[in-house]
Amino acid sequence: MTVFAFYLFAISAITGGLFTVISRQPVHSVLWLILSFLSSAGLFVLLGAEFVAMLLIIVYVGAVAVLFLFVVMMLDVDFAELKAEMARYMPLALLIGLVILMQLVMAFGAWDSAEGVAANLAQPVPADRHNTEALGVILYDQYFLLFQLAGLILLVAMIGAIVLTLRHRKDIKRQDIIGQMMRDPAKAMELKDVKPGQGL
Repeated sequence: MTVFAFYLFAISAITGGLFTVISRQPVHSVLWLILSFLSSAGLFVLLGAEFVAMLLIIVYVGAVAVLFLFVVMMLDVDFAELKAEMARYMPLALLIGLVILMQLVMAFGAWDSAEGVAANLAQPVPADRHNTEALGVILYDQYFLLFQLAGLILLVAMIGAIVLTLRHRKDIKRQDIIGQMMRDPAKAMELKDVKPGQGL
């Protein structure tokens, strides 16, 4: 059953990735991409990495792929013009892809594992501890300070992005809450004695 599930998820992931690239409709491409993500999550479950599988589903399928889907469906993009622009730069893209492929082949040819890697990989996971629990113990015990530092860096990056994109326009009236609270009723209102049959 495990072998059947592996081949099922593997074929689904490869098929989803292939149709993501060759599909003519952008919405169909995003849907095939979601299938590829779900199949990859299934492969992670078979490997025993349930936490990574759930992250893949929550982050990529639940956020990134759905964001792609909304952007593609809501924006009126002229994909014919976009493909024409892409065709102009195709030779340069193929050249860059060839260079990157050669670098990967050279790096893989010079790859050498450190001593003791095979022994560490052969160690069985303790049966009394779940994979997610072991990962949580490592993150929140051994690497607690580094984990908090990573969160702080992400917070600073988020604040920086907000500050860089925040622009105040002078032609827009904004609410001044402090000014409204500090108004003097005697100066803010003026009573008029309107006589019957006459206007102001």
